[in-house]
Amino acid sequence: MQEADLIRKAQSGDHDALVDLLRSIETSVYRSAYYILGNEQDALDASQEVLIRIYRKLDTYQEKAKFSTWVQRIVSNVCMDKFRAKKETVSIDEHELIIPDRNNVEDEILLTGLSSDIQEAIGKLPKQYRMVVVLRYLEDFSYQEIAEALELPLNTVKSYLFRARQQLQELLYDYQKGGIG
Repeated sequence: MQEADLIRKAQSGDHDALVDLLRSIETSVYRSAYYILGNEQDALDASQEVLIRIYRKLDTYQEKAKFSTWVQRIVSNVCMDKFRAKKETVSIDEHELIIPDRNNVEDEILLTGLSSDIQEAIGKLPKQYRMVVVLRYLEDFSYQEIAEALELPLNTVKSYLFRARQQLQELLYDYQKGGIG
């Protein structure tokens, strides 16, 4: 069933369509939250909150924007709320990235295949840069879609991506200098 059909059926009260719709986006929601927030537990919490918000507010979605853009705006807002509320904590153990939906092998390979150096470097970016990097390179959003999802001017998105790439290059310099081996 097409995403647009699922959305319309879910908005009209079809519970099965709603469940299918939420399942179809949960991995993407989790992946974005993980790379924005930087740890598994916060990403799981944020993902759950995002899916609940989508469930509650699906009737407000209008087809003016792509559904994925609307969803990513919710992900961004929830993650920003978590940034604001988060107190400095120290992780006592490293977690391997766990993907909630084991049905999509390609997503699993993509996520587990990213080097820990790149994951760590993305996590060190300022939150506004991290969000645009996640949306551009992990979610494959266009610059315009990122601007809509984050409610930023297009030139700001371009500037953030430029600066994020510069910072990532600096953060990964030692890794690049040593080569692959």
